[in-house]
Amino acid sequence: MPKPLYKDPSGNTQPVPFAKPLILCIEDDPVYLMLRKKVLERAGYNVIGVTSTRDALKVLREAPVCATIADHMLQGITGTELAKKMKRIKPSVPIILFSGSVPEKLQNIDVYLNKGEPLAEFLKIVHSVIERYCS
Repeated sequence: MPKPLYKDPSGNTQPVPFAKPLILCIEDDPVYLMLRKKVLERAGYNVIGVTSTRDALKVLREAPVCATIADHMLQGITGTELAKKMKRIKPSVPIILFSGSVPEKLQNIDVYLNKGEPLAEFLKIVHSVIERYCS
């Protein structure tokens, strides 16, 4: 599908600029959250990072989130339990579960991503999810 075009004030045809996709990142460790947020922002995404499930659900309700990346072991809840709540709010928003080990069940999870993946592979998978679900 070709990108839409418009005429700028000079009369030149330009591609329509698109807003950067917005990713909601949930990680209860503030240091890991900051690092993941920086990596995603450098890759061209807007990122809202939160450390609590309450904040994650609030952001999901109020912001035009394109995708979520959630740690699995959060304080008081697992990423799969959070995913179930998130899918009730916005079923079409993909959820990437980012964990060091595969949980028993991956219900409500669209993509599982191992924390041991190299950075380039992490970004490739995130990009693929954004392209598939948010285009």
